[in-house]
Amino acid sequence: MTQNRGKEPLDMHKLGWLGTGRMGAATAQRLVDARNDVMVWNRTKEKTAPLEASGATAVGEIADLGEADIVFVMVSTPKDLEEVVAGPRGLLCGGSRPNMIVDCSTVSSETSARVRRLVVDADVEFLAAPVSGNPHVVAEGGASIVASGPEATFRAAEPYLAQIARAAVYAGTGEQSRLVKLCHNLYLGMMVQTLVEVTALAEKGGTDRAAFLAFLNGTVLGSDWVRKRTKDLVELDWTPTFTTELLRKDFDLGLAQARSLEVPMPVGSSVHQLIQSAIGIGLRDLDFLSLYVQQARSAGLELKD
Repeated sequence: MTQNRGKEPLDMHKLGWLGTGRMGAATAQRLVDARNDVMVWNRTKEKTAPLEASGATAVGEIADLGEADIVFVMVSTPKDLEEVVAGPRGLLCGGSRPNMIVDCSTVSSETSARVRRLVVDADVEFLAAPVSGNPHVVAEGGASIVASGPEATFRAAEPYLAQIARAAVYAGTGEQSRLVKLCHNLYLGMMVQTLVEVTALAEKGGTDRAAFLAFLNGTVLGSDWVRKRTKDLVELDWTPTFTTELLRKDFDLGLAQARSLEVPMPVGSSVHQLIQSAIGIGLRDLDFLSLYVQQARSAGLELKD
């Protein structure tokens, strides 16, 4: 495991970053702030502007990132990953190819294995390295990374992973990191649903929402995540850090893995249906903490911030 962000730039590699959405931009910014030479690409070009202002170089085509030694990828879906890596205008289709691709997306083990084969067949190294943390956590240096692939590939990427996250854990030679990240997100969704249920119960019984959460945060059941999100829940602020739709995608992937491994997931399956219901009532693009809206409605609560 690697800990502590590197303080000095590493001058041995030119880096590329593909995908600058909310999470991708925050993660790439860590590498730019560490004074690395970073090229960036995003489908919506305007989203690279803050990184350019910090010193990154925006490129016009994905293939241009082939000039980098190591390219990091962070995209939303398995389909996106396959397209940007092996599609007709992807990383493997230009005249130049990177030495290594580090994929930080959250995708299934099957997709990861398929992309890994294509990358390795193109004589490029591949590391699966999904990131845990929302954009605020990443920006503060509190993210964690779980990585899998050849250990030598992990060791080569390790100094940069240390600049991104406070911890980088090596999980194995194959696709183990994909399932670990999905397990993390399944737990996160189940935890949030539990939190909104007990909060709604306390509030329906006459306890102020803020008072209940203040009590909970002072007990052994409190956590850094709940403490950081308490203000949002009290104020009913659903500004997206991780949307309900993205949570559904990870539950789709995680429960599919559970079925393939014959692991029962009774709690996860129930939460999956609640997430689907939340999307059905219009919470798709809001932060997944907005599951509280659905719970409060079911409890007959009139929401007041």
